[in-house]
Amino acid sequence: MSEHDPRIDAYIAKAAPFAQPILEHIRAMVHEAIPDVGETIKWGAPTFMHAGGIVCIMAAFKQHAALNFWKGALLFDEPSADGMGNCGKLVSVRDLPPKKTLLALLRKAARLNEEGVKAPAARKTGKPRSLPEVPTDLAAALKRSKGAAKHWDAFPPSHRREYIDWITEARRDETRQRRLAQAIEWIAEGKHRNWKYM
Repeated sequence: MSEHDPRIDAYIAKAAPFAQPILEHIRAMVHEAIPDVGETIKWGAPTFMHAGGIVCIMAAFKQHAALNFWKGALLFDEPSADGMGNCGKLVSVRDLPPKKTLLALLRKAARLNEEGVKAPAARKTGKPRSLPEVPTDLAAALKRSKGAAKHWDAFPPSHRREYIDWITEARRDETRQRRLAQAIEWIAEGKHRNWKYM
């Protein structure tokens, strides 16, 4: 029997009361299906490891919990309709697959790790978003600042979109002007919109 990671005990204890039995049940099923499973925390969530890879991750949120199989694309025919883990949004233990089904999924996920099967790469299904039109006030401000214009032209579309959205989403003109001035300053320094968070 593998050891329990005290960080996961603490995670479950801090979860909302409705989520605690869900998380405890998932953990018990993982240990029953894979006796030598390892426990850790990855991305702030309880993660179960086997044969050098992730088997599954569970998480608790304010109003639901989730169980996500790392190689879920190989275990499930379709993703969950709500996009929340492979088993959907969980608000009670009854929302999980039946015990027999859940144990079979966990054992199959463990076997995939043992066999060295890689998770399939995520495919982009949508069309690339087109770049919104540069607002006239931003275009004029860029023209006045050669340094900003140089960096703007070098930015990838995602960085340009962040600035355009930030400026055009301002509700008041004063806010828009303040954002425009700040944007030109940051762009001239070669900084993307969310540089503080990197």
